[in-house]
Amino acid sequence: MRTRRRQRGFTLIELLIVVTIILIIAAFTIPKLTKSTIPAHEASAIASIQAINEAEMIYASSHPDVGFTPDLQMLGGTDQSGGQQTIDNQLAGGRKSGYSFTYTPGEKVNNAIRSYTITAVPDQVGTTGQRRFFSDESGEVHYNADGTADAASPTISN
Repeated sequence: MRTRRRQRGFTLIELLIVVTIILIIAAFTIPKLTKSTIPAHEASAIASIQAINEAEMIYASSHPDVGFTPDLQMLGGTDQSGGQQTIDNQLAGGRKSGYSFTYTPGEKVNNAIRSYTITAVPDQVGTTGQRRFFSDESGEVHYNADGTADAASPTISN
């Protein structure tokens, strides 16, 4: 009489139970992990706006006949004379850490740009960030959690 050997391993039911438990745990932890990244993305957006403000001041003081830059790309990478610029290429491209940045130069006065505005908007509100940010040549960073940020919005305190 032959004896059957019991096969070792897991049954399909046991594997399904383990996968179900893992999915339940993931369903509770993934949203919390996503929400925990929002403060980091917002802090990065604030630091990026401050970096743009600083870079614009350096550029304007180095180029008084031109004033501020006409776009962010002039602040990133290497300029035509071979000098290193002051913000990273990702930020100069207008996107960084879940935020999109929009730079708008002001009107020219005596052929030089004397003002600008910069806004930062989360790519996905509630996921990559909650607040929107605004700054201009004054260097103050303003925020708004409910809509578009502007110069009348509350100011970030340092």
